[in-house]
Amino acid sequence: MDEPAAGTDERRLRVALTQWQPTRDVAANLAVAVGLVHAAGAHADLVVLPENGLHLGTNAEMRAAALAVDSPEIDALRAAAEAARVAVVLGGFKRKAPDGDVFNTALVIDADGAVAGGYDKIHLFDARIDGRSFEASGVERAGERPLIATVAGVRVGLTICYDVRFPELYRTLALAGAEVLLVPAAFTHRTGSAHWEVLLRARAIENGAFVVAPATVRGTDGTDAFETWGHALAVGPWGEVLADLGERSPAWEVHELRLADVAAARGTLPVLRGVRVAATAAPEIIERDANPKGSANG
Repeated sequence: MDEPAAGTDERRLRVALTQWQPTRDVAANLAVAVGLVHAAGAHADLVVLPENGLHLGTNAEMRAAALAVDSPEIDALRAAAEAARVAVVLGGFKRKAPDGDVFNTALVIDADGAVAGGYDKIHLFDARIDGRSFEASGVERAGERPLIATVAGVRVGLTICYDVRFPELYRTLALAGAEVLLVPAAFTHRTGSAHWEVLLRARAIENGAFVVAPATVRGTDGTDAFETWGHALAVGPWGEVLADLGERSPAWEVHELRLADVAAARGTLPVLRGVRVAATAAPEIIERDANPKGSANG
């Protein structure tokens, strides 16, 4: 099938895709993040920073380095957003709540430097990869609710990293009006090399939405706690890769997203109109084995 014809929606959203190799040094990481906001801010409506960009270490180290929203580090990012007159999404940082709990939060900062809100990561990375255990639930609590932010008149759905393996979250955001889906990440090198691009393209295709996924990238100096994949991506609503930052660090690119492309993709394949939640909620199961000998056939 040919690509859908563009619609008549004149809206544009200029999004800065970013990537760098974070270490355990919060001050050094913060300097990179602030520098990217200033560099990209003059060209973008929204700068999106990766998950764990302010600190990447062991579970215990990341929990100990958790920051309050009113910390000097977040204040520095707010000041950078205000100075550059650009909205910023800090794609995922360990946020210390007033009660002491820690969340992995994507923080939305307005172009005037105000904190507009935050999304707490719903799906925590409790997995074992190549013999190493990544028990995120030992660091942070899971969030309970999706979030959509409005940037320059465009509805932007917020997610973080491991969320990308749960398509129902993205369908929920798209049905609620999200046209751009953010997936800031610190994907492991092993899973990223196998799954990163195909998962992001799938989330874009099945929802007819832009997907913007800033990333952390592995380093070669031994300072990173685990190797991350990099390859920050921007994907169009027809599934085409618009940008891939490879393993560059630090790196940024601004891409102008034409919202008419979203309408065109959804008009050509109107899957959102065809969603039947009730019909798929409880499958019927035939308990009788249709071929009981089949179990011996491998």
